[in-house]
Amino acid sequence: MTDCLGDGAGDMTPMDLYEKLTLQGETVRTLKTEKAAKADIDAALQLLLKLKVDYKQVTGQDYKAGCPPSECSVSQDNGPAADGEDMVDPWNVSTTSAKGVDYDKLIVRFGSSKIDQELVDRIERVSGQKAHRFLRRGIFFSHRDMHQVLDAYEKNKSFYLYTGRGPSSEAMHVGHLIPFIFTKWLQDTFDIPLVIQLTDDEKYLWKDLSLEDCHRYAVENAKDIIACGFDVNKTFIFSDLDYMGASPDFYRNVVKIQKHVTFNQVKGIFGFGDSDCIGKIAFPAIQAAPSFSNSFPQIFKGRKDIQCLIPCAIDQDPYFRMTRDVAPRIGYPKPALLHSTFFPALQGAQTKMSASDANSSIFLTDTPKQIKNKVNKHAFSGGKDTVEEHRKYGGNPDVDVSFMYLTFFLEDDEQLEKIRQDYASGALLTGELKKSLIETLQPMITSHQERRKQVTDETVKQFMTPRPLDFNF
Repeated sequence: MTDCLGDGAGDMTPMDLYEKLTLQGETVRTLKTEKAAKADIDAALQLLLKLKVDYKQVTGQDYKAGCPPSECSVSQDNGPAADGEDMVDPWNVSTTSAKGVDYDKLIVRFGSSKIDQELVDRIERVSGQKAHRFLRRGIFFSHRDMHQVLDAYEKNKSFYLYTGRGPSSEAMHVGHLIPFIFTKWLQDTFDIPLVIQLTDDEKYLWKDLSLEDCHRYAVENAKDIIACGFDVNKTFIFSDLDYMGASPDFYRNVVKIQKHVTFNQVKGIFGFGDSDCIGKIAFPAIQAAPSFSNSFPQIFKGRKDIQCLIPCAIDQDPYFRMTRDVAPRIGYPKPALLHSTFFPALQGAQTKMSASDANSSIFLTDTPKQIKNKVNKHAFSGGKDTVEEHRKYGGNPDVDVSFMYLTFFLEDDEQLEKIRQDYASGALLTGELKKSLIETLQPMITSHQERRKQVTDETVKQFMTPRPLDFNF
C-alpha cells in the first residue's frame, strides 16, 4: 500500500499526515490572502490535493479540517484480514493454528506496541519489584502508552487501574482470573486505587438472559473477584445497572462520549448491523466512561486529569481505541492499556474458554475430582500417539494445553523450563505433564473456594458502595 503513497508519506502516521495537511491548508490560505503569484498558489494547491489523497489511502477517511484522524481508523476491522487469518473481536476469538492466535500480527493489525524486555526491565526498576510472571512470559504482551504512565509515576504523578468482567454466568472459570490476578499485582506494586466494572447491562443486551439474572450474576461474580484478595479500602466494584443511575457524573461522561462517536464509527469498529438493538450501539460509551477519573467523584474528588491504566485481554481493545480517540476531544487524558493473550479452551488454542461449555473450561466451582477428569479427558495433547514415538520424537509444548496452562499458573520459571525441555525431548510423557497441571490447579482452586466462602453479602456491599478510597492524590 505504501508504494502508492507520495514521497515520504509511507513513513508518516495518520496524525503526521493530518498535521501536514492542516499546515498546507494554512499555506494555501495565506498565499491567496497575500495575492501571491498564480503559479505559487497552483503549486501549493497541487501539494494539498496530493496530501489529501495520501491521507485517504492511509486512514480510509476523507480529510476534514478540525477532525483529527481516529485511532479506530487505523484498523477498524477486528476480524480476519484475509482467509485463514485470526478472528478477534470483543465477542469472538478463533484461529486455525493449534498454537493459537498470532499475537505479533495482531499487534500490527491493532496498532499497539509490543511489551519488550526493555519495558519489562523498566517496570521492575520503577516499581522496585520483580516483574509478574505474566510479564516475564509474554502473557501480557502488548501495550498502549505504558512508558507514559511510568514517566509520570517517576515524577510522583499517580494513576488508577480499571478492569472489568461481563457476568454471563454464575460461575467463573480460571481464564477469567487472569486480568484480576495481574491487576492485583499492579495495585499492590504501585499502591493505587482500582475500579472494576461489571457490565451486567451488556450481557442483558447481548445474551438471552433476564435483567434480574444478569444483575445476580454480577453480584456472584463480584464474590469471586473479591476472593482474589483485593483491598476493600482501595477497590470499588460496580454494576452498571446500579451505578449508572446513582452517579450523574458517570452518566454525563457517557453522554459526552456518545456525542463524539458516530454510528458509522461504531459499525466500523464493532461490526454492528441494522438488526442490532440500539442498546448495543450505545453500550461502548458505557465501557469507555470508567477510563476517565471524574466518572468517580467520590474517589477522585472531581479531578479529570488522573490517567487510567487498563489491564485487559486484547479482544477488548476496540472499545479503548474508540475511547482514546474521543478522550482529547472532550478534554481528558487517553487511557493506557496492557493487553493479555487469551486463555485457551481445554480442547485447544483455536478458541478461548467459554463459560457456556462446561467441558471447555475449568470452573472455579469444580471439585478436585472434576478438575482431574477434565484435564485427563479433554486437555489437548501435544504428545505422540504411542509411548515409543513420544520417547523417540518428543512432544510439542507449543500446542499442548496442559503446558499452556502451566505457563499461566506455575510460578517457578526454572521448573517450567525444565518441564518444557523434558516434554520436548520425550523424557516427560503426556500423562505426567497432565499430572503436573492437575497438582497445580487443584490446590489453587480449592484455596480460591475457601476464600470465596469468607465473602459475605456484607463484604460485597462494602466493595460495591460508592465511597472514598484510601488514597490521596
